[in-house]
Amino acid sequence: MNGRDLPWGLQAIKCTCNGCCEHRRVNWMAWHQGGILTLTYMAYTCYHLTRKPISVVKNVLSVNCSSLPVPPNILVNDSTALLGMLDSAFLFAYAAAMFLSGFIAERVNLRYFLSIGMLASGISSYLFGIAKPYNIHNLWYFVFVQILGGIFQTSGWPGVVTVVGNWFGKGKRGLIFGVWNSHTSLGNILGSLIAAAYVESDWSLSFIVPGVIMGLIGFIIFLFLIPNPIDIGYNPPASLGYRKIDVTNSSDDDLADVGYESRSISEDNMTSGRSETSPMLPGNRRVHSTSHNSAIGFAGALKIPGVIEYSLSLFFAKLVSYTFLYWLPLYIKASTTYSATVSADLSVLFDVGGIIGAITAGVLSDYSGMSALTCAAMFGFAFPALFIYDYIGNTGLGINIVLLLIGGLLVNGPYALITTAVSAELGTHPSLGENSKALATVTAIIDGTGSIGAAVGPLLAGVVSRWSGWHNVFYMLMCADLLALLLLSRLVYRDIRSYVQRRRTIQI
Repeated sequence: MNGRDLPWGLQAIKCTCNGCCEHRRVNWMAWHQGGILTLTYMAYTCYHLTRKPISVVKNVLSVNCSSLPVPPNILVNDSTALLGMLDSAFLFAYAAAMFLSGFIAERVNLRYFLSIGMLASGISSYLFGIAKPYNIHNLWYFVFVQILGGIFQTSGWPGVVTVVGNWFGKGKRGLIFGVWNSHTSLGNILGSLIAAAYVESDWSLSFIVPGVIMGLIGFIIFLFLIPNPIDIGYNPPASLGYRKIDVTNSSDDDLADVGYESRSISEDNMTSGRSETSPMLPGNRRVHSTSHNSAIGFAGALKIPGVIEYSLSLFFAKLVSYTFLYWLPLYIKASTTYSATVSADLSVLFDVGGIIGAITAGVLSDYSGMSALTCAAMFGFAFPALFIYDYIGNTGLGINIVLLLIGGLLVNGPYALITTAVSAELGTHPSLGENSKALATVTAIIDGTGSIGAAVGPLLAGVVSRWSGWHNVFYMLMCADLLALLLLSRLVYRDIRSYVQRRRTIQI
């Protein structure tokens, strides 16, 4: 690998160090893994940072919708339907583009893919915010911006999951992904807090500030992200440990001090592994393609055992999660006497519970080896938790806080496990053989199917709450959790049967 293939930021650091660490016993692989977790964590935090503000600003926008030119089949004062249109524009565009995004992510340099996607997503958030100072009141402008945002935001999930999957093996993957996946909830929390700080003074800043932050982090990703260990001379984690690749005629700029403890292997092993170093344009590939690193198609990915079941289950799991993401602040304000700011701050607790739930689901999955059973159990407990919150959640601040934490834990726990550890596991399934480039495609299929549910949920919530009240919204969410559980029943049976067989083997 030539030094110029390294991200510019790492080249600058290397020139600054000037070999000062060359003779020190440093575990560079651990440093790189830590850097990958940090960079991808920051990246996807920003994706949710820019998604959350609209749910907070709804409390302000709902009183001003009468000034918008609206389609003739929508009542002028039906603010819920108008705001639901904006949610649907983003989410349906996101769901449709996700499948294409996974296809592209499997075939390009993920550093460029993520940094460009983040910059474009930040611009979309900025465009939504400047509608206020420029007095833009055309509904179709907001719909167009939301569609653009939905398309560009699909660069995030296939990109970050593939990068982390490239760098980490299967050991304790549930725990690693569980802790790492807290970026989703942290992004929601920061997005809520930033939006709440400006919602009653200048709501445009609720979108502009997150958009600027996302653009800056996208530039950092461009400077420092290394999508694959092969890019700095290491085998993928699927091999027996991380080993530095000693390539004949390698340049002095090849980051030779990257791994003190590693041993050399043949050049053939390098060319047979995955590489994300190829530029965005296919004509400039630096590594010759082989059957070993060819990207899998959608049909092949769907044949992987469990992909269809988890995809359909995630459809209903994200339906519930995104309904809370987009409507919880408005529901709290409608069902209590709290202000828009307090309602936004209180809704953060649902995401705090989500962080705990993601880690809990990951630990349980690692310990038991039964991901499907872990998800099904949490779906089962979420059903009564939502019922209780619906009926007594607004009776007191303390009760509201406790139930929001429990609800977030049970709703987001299985959702996080399916979209991270389960997707990574299926993307490296033994049935793929030597075809190693399936992670982004599998991730996109699972998350894309779930994103359709994420689009349907807020849309139905807006309609149901408008015509039937919030109680029926919660009944809808409880039914969705039950369906998510039932769709995993075959995989749960398989998990239990495998566990019994393992126990019998141990006893023998």
